[in-house]
Amino acid sequence: MASLTEELSEWASSLRLGDIPDRVVSLAKSQILSQLAAIRAGMAHPLGASLVRAFGPPLQADPARSACILAGLGSWLNLDDTAYAGHLSNSTVSVPLAFAYARHLDGADLLTAVIAANECAARITASATLGPFRGQTAPQTSLAGAVSGRLQAENAPARQWVDAFGLAFSMPPWTLFHAFLGSDARVLSAFIPVRIGMDACDSARAGLAGPSDIFEHADGFLSRFASVPLPETIVNGLGRRWHTETLSFKVRPGGPGIDAAVDCAIEINQQIGNVAPDDVAEILVDASFYTTYASRISGSYTGAAVPVTSTLPLSVPYTVATALIRGDLAVSDFARPAIDDAARWALASKVRLSHSPEMTRKLLASDAPLGEALRQAGERATGWLSQFGGSALVDAFEAAAPPVATFEAATKQTAARVTVRFADGRSISRERDIPIGAAGPDTRVHHHQLVRKKFLANGGGADIAAACADLDQLNSAQVRSLLQDALSPPSTTASQAGLSMA
Repeated sequence: MASLTEELSEWASSLRLGDIPDRVVSLAKSQILSQLAAIRAGMAHPLGASLVRAFGPPLQADPARSACILAGLGSWLNLDDTAYAGHLSNSTVSVPLAFAYARHLDGADLLTAVIAANECAARITASATLGPFRGQTAPQTSLAGAVSGRLQAENAPARQWVDAFGLAFSMPPWTLFHAFLGSDARVLSAFIPVRIGMDACDSARAGLAGPSDIFEHADGFLSRFASVPLPETIVNGLGRRWHTETLSFKVRPGGPGIDAAVDCAIEINQQIGNVAPDDVAEILVDASFYTTYASRISGSYTGAAVPVTSTLPLSVPYTVATALIRGDLAVSDFARPAIDDAARWALASKVRLSHSPEMTRKLLASDAPLGEALRQAGERATGWLSQFGGSALVDAFEAAAPPVATFEAATKQTAARVTVRFADGRSISRERDIPIGAAGPDTRVHHHQLVRKKFLANGGGADIAAACADLDQLNSAQVRSLLQDALSPPSTTASQAGLSMA
């Protein structure tokens, strides 16, 4: 009987673009453009400049090194795209981009590598979603995306995939939250596991063997990285349940759970203009447990001292206040001089975050980021929910719903309501269930327009955005030229000249 790794590797290694539904390919085209925008944003930020000084430019003769740099540049500002399950694009797009450039892949092969990597990384991440790590703290996503993205790009045989997976997951990184939130180490959160994945691929190609049962073995990966292991998700519905269809596109920097609140704050600004701190009595933000949990963890690292860039994108008070004052949220808002703006902090001090049980129920009923894993776990989910969020989270979960057969109608409901109460007694409120760009019916229709706007906002050219929409028609020379142009250093305007962390 084949192991989980063997079954997944056999399927993914033989995947070709013609096997994939057009709607899935269309999402992958947008995903590539969206991650190119995230990489450009990372290049424009001072921390990105430090990464380039340390390891070199994003496109290099050595694709393995290039893959790590691309992964690092696109990750920590939370402009990377997510799915059920995991922050995929840092590995599943970045690694194929590096190898497409170096190995002269055409557009069809690049897309196939991205989708194969999405499917492998999302499934492996889903198997450990009910565990200690989620989002960017989960190294398994980038480990799996790195191995599968590279080996599909190199057309490696299934046996090499099995060995590379086994080797990569034999000694996976264990994220320390203090370092992740309290220092610049977060810039390396995707870089390091991608580097491990590259070394595992080289080792497998040289003949080193990894354990083929690394996921299901009693002392394997899931025994340490999952509180409620879901090994069945790794191969469930291969070729039918396309995890790429659960993609949520990040249209602004800022991470988990703040998107809907920022959308609401921008809508308020658009109606009444820039909000002055002295005019405001308080700002109420109602949100799901997902948002309040992330804000509570990150809040302990945001104080009167100079804020850590790794933490601010996770701060509901700072991001909502910024959006109310400026009517936008951009990369420049997470560097000086923006982070020294007294008005933002004055307004941020008036933000009150409150848990909404109804919004938590909507969150757990949607597919991403947790709902489908909870449905897969069934009654086994109760203990994890209780430990993670207490009785309120258990009460919000309806275990009767079965896992979905396909992800064609996938949603990510991280709802929020923002109410601004003014000192003169006036108030204004906005509410949103699905953030702009998150998985849902609107994103399925408009994802091309959303990511095009994101790419242009980060200094990319309209011609590159148009070419990505026809990526499956491009030959290898055209793909190489596209990547060179897309990853050229941002212009002075696009890089928000004057940004400084010093």
